[in-house]
Amino acid sequence: MGKLDGKVAIITGAGRGVGRGIAIAMAREGASVVVASRTPSTVEEVTGLITAEGGKALGFPCEISELEELKALVAATVKTFGGVDILVNNAQGFNTRAAPTGTMPVSPVEAVTEEEWSYTQATGPLATLRLMQLCFPYLKERRGKVINMGSRRGQVGAENTVAYNAAKESIRAISRTAAREWGRYGINVNVINPFVESNSMEAARRINPEGIAAAEKAVPMGRFGDAIRDAGGLAVFLASSDADYVTAQTIMLDGGNYTYA
Repeated sequence: MGKLDGKVAIITGAGRGVGRGIAIAMAREGASVVVASRTPSTVEEVTGLITAEGGKALGFPCEISELEELKALVAATVKTFGGVDILVNNAQGFNTRAAPTGTMPVSPVEAVTEEEWSYTQATGPLATLRLMQLCFPYLKERRGKVINMGSRRGQVGAENTVAYNAAKESIRAISRTAAREWGRYGINVNVINPFVESNSMEAARRINPEGIAAAEKAVPMGRFGDAIRDAGGLAVFLASSDADYVTAQTIMLDGGNYTYA
């Protein structure tokens, strides 16, 4: 018996990085997983990995800034698996709608454009709120779990990423509010702030290997997190009955990195 046997999970941004790790970990614990991401090839890859291991998965390429595509995502999930027990809002777009990227642009406060700001908010807090609203009837019926992704960068006000910082802190505010309002229905809402190996970190390592090596060395645990073992393991816990009394929390999955200013 897996910890998530019989559960249905929607995971956005599941084509790579943290989302991919969570999708694989939840499938291994028995959940039927909906792999949602912007790039069809990565959706197909992760869905194939899960089904090759004997798991259940539905791939759904999706642009999360578009409301109609989010409606279609939830409708396809319910049609295929019968409902929604777990929602993981992991996806986050960067740069602009016209030129989306997989990594954060350097954008100091005085230079961030409205186009970048709008797209970052649309793919971050707005998409998170919309999916929570769309899934609410099913989460209410099944006493479901919501896991949203924040960031240490937002908490400390990291330089040159103001749009991203604001988006992630908005997500934390939405999550705390929903946890208070939805607790009466048995719905848990929590946030993970991860410091985990990802595709964007790999790209940064190619550009600045010395800087990334120094950042990894500075982590008290001496390493970056693993997407499946660490991020996936924590998400499985939060999505399981073991965490029924855990809500409105921001959990720092960072090996102690948050202890540094």
